[in-house]
Amino acid sequence: MHWSLVIQDRKQGWCKPILLYKFRELLTHTAFRYAIACPVYCLMPDHIHMLWMGLFESSDQRLAMRHFRDRFNDVLERLQVELQGQAYDDVLKDEERKEESIEAVCDYIARNPERAGLVPIDGYADYKFTGCLVPGYPELTPFAADYWTRYWRIVSYLRSNGLQQGS
Repeated sequence: MHWSLVIQDRKQGWCKPILLYKFRELLTHTAFRYAIACPVYCLMPDHIHMLWMGLFESSDQRLAMRHFRDRFNDVLERLQVELQGQAYDDVLKDEERKEESIEAVCDYIARNPERAGLVPIDGYADYKFTGCLVPGYPELTPFAADYWTRYWRIVSYLRSNGLQQGS
C-alpha cells in the first residue's frame, strides 16, 4: 500500500536529520508489531511517502498506520506541527503487486525530491530523507546495486520463517 501523510497546513521546517532517527525508530516498532516491510520511504518538506507490504495475510496495514500516526504525531507535536487528520492510501491493484511494478512505485517515490527540485536530476539517491526499513535488516539501503535481489530474498525468508528467527 502506498501511503501519503501530509503535514497539517503543509507546514515545513520539521524535516530534520534528528527527526529522521525518531521516524525510523517508530517505523521499526510498527514494522515489527504489525509484520510489515517498507521497501521505500521519503520524507519531503511538507509530506511523507511510504510503500508498505504486509509480510503475512494477517498483517493489518490500516491498524499499523493508525499506530504509527499516533506515535509520530506525539513527536511532531514537540515541533508544533501535526499530520493531517487522515493518511491517504493507495491500495495496489493485483497487476501492481508484481515485483517489477512494486519496484517502479518505489522508484517513483524515491524520485519525489528530484521532481520537487530538492536534488538534481538523477541525484535522488543522495537525498538523506529517503530510505527503507525491513524488520531485522538495518543494513539494507534502497540504492545499493543488489538491493532488490536482497529485498525480495529477505521478504521471502520472513514470510516463510516469521520475524522471531535470525538469519
